[in-house]
Amino acid sequence: MTISKELLDELLQGVERPEDLLGEAGLMKELKIKLMERMLGAELTAHLGYEEGKDAPSGQTSRRNGTSSKVLKGQDGEMPLAIPRDREGSFEPELVKKGQTRVDGMDDKIVGLYAAGLSVRDIRAHLEEVYGLKVSPDLISRVTDAVLDEVREWQSRALDRMYPIVIFDALRVKIRDADSRTVKNKAVYVALGVTRDGSREVLGLWIAENEGAKFWLSVMNELKNRGMQDILIAVVDGLKGFPDAITAAFPDAMVQTCIVHLVRHSLNFCSWKDRKAVAADLRRIYSAPTAEAAEAELDAFEEKWAGKYASIAPAWRRAWAEVVPFFAFDPAIRKIIYTTNAIESLNRVIRKSIKTRGSFPTDEAATKLIYLAIRNFEKDGRNVREWFAARNQFAIMFGERFDA
Repeated sequence: MTISKELLDELLQGVERPEDLLGEAGLMKELKIKLMERMLGAELTAHLGYEEGKDAPSGQTSRRNGTSSKVLKGQDGEMPLAIPRDREGSFEPELVKKGQTRVDGMDDKIVGLYAAGLSVRDIRAHLEEVYGLKVSPDLISRVTDAVLDEVREWQSRALDRMYPIVIFDALRVKIRDADSRTVKNKAVYVALGVTRDGSREVLGLWIAENEGAKFWLSVMNELKNRGMQDILIAVVDGLKGFPDAITAAFPDAMVQTCIVHLVRHSLNFCSWKDRKAVAADLRRIYSAPTAEAAEAELDAFEEKWAGKYASIAPAWRRAWAEVVPFFAFDPAIRKIIYTTNAIESLNRVIRKSIKTRGSFPTDEAATKLIYLAIRNFEKDGRNVREWFAARNQFAIMFGERFDA
C-alpha cells in the first residue's frame, strides 16, 4: 500500500514542530487511535455480518449498540478508545481484548527496566516522566511476577546428555527473611555448562541459605532428572561436600578446584605490597608442566612465604586432590579451566543488575532479577574462546564419553 503525496500533505497540515507530530496530543498518536477504532469496527462488522449503516440480516437479534470508553496505556501515553458494542454483549474484539489495559509492548518495557536493576519506584517515575503514564506498584509487580513462570519453565527444561565442562559458582545476595524480618546473606549458585560445540549455557540457578552436602546432592539430582548423564570436568570453588555430591551423582566426573578461587583465597591473606609477588609465585605452581613439578613449586613457595603467610600453602595442600587433575590437561583445556572467563563475565552481568539493590524482599524477587540478567547474558551467544583446540583434546582424552 502506497500513501499518496496529496494525502500526506493533507495529514501534515498544521504540523510545524516535532511535538505536533510525536507529542502527547500529536498526529501520530491520533492516527493510531483512529486506526485502532477503525479496525475494531471492522471486527464488529465481521462478527455481526453486516456493514455499519446497513440493515442486519433478517432474524438476527444482535445489532450495533454504540461504543464504550476505554483508556489503554502505551508508549504514547494514555490512549482513549471508543470500543464498539453489540446489544447481546457477544462481541469480544481481538485487537483490544476484554480486560486489556496496555499496548505497544509496555509489559516488555517494564520487564526491561526491571532487568536493568530499577526498583518499582524508579520504574514508576521513569514511565511517568518519559511516557506520561501513571502506573501502580501493583501493576508493575504483576508484570514482573509473570517472569517467574518463565523461570520455572527455564529451570525445568531438558539438558544435553553430556557437558565437557560445568562450572559451579556463587555470589552473595542480601535477602530479607520472611520469618525474622532480618536481612541475610544468601548464596546464589549458578551452573554454567560448556556444550560439546563450545557454546555457553547457564543450566540453572539455586538460592541457598545452608549449603550442605544434602543441598548439593539435590542440585546434582535435579540436573540428572533433566537429562544430564555425564560431566567430564566439574569446576568448583572448594566448598566442603561439593566434590562428594558431584561424584555421587556423576561417578565418572573429574572434579577440579577452580584455580582462580584458590588464588583469590590465598591473596586475601596478603598485604597489598606483597600481592603481586605472591601471585607471581602461585602462578609458577599452576602453570607447571606436570603435577610433580607443581608440587615442587608448592614446596618452594612454602619455604619462601611460610614465615609471613603460613596459611596459604596448607590451603593448597588441603585442596591438592582437586588441583592435581588440572595438570593432566593440555594447555588448551587448562586455559579454559583456570581463567574462567565465561563465569566471570556472567557474574559481571548479574552484579551490574543487582548492585543498585540494598536487599531483596524475597527469594522470588532475587530470582526474577538474576534470571533476567542471565537471559541478557545468553543473548550474545558467544562460544568459549579457542574451543577448537580444546575439543580435539577432549576427544582424545575422553574418547567415547565425549563422542557419544
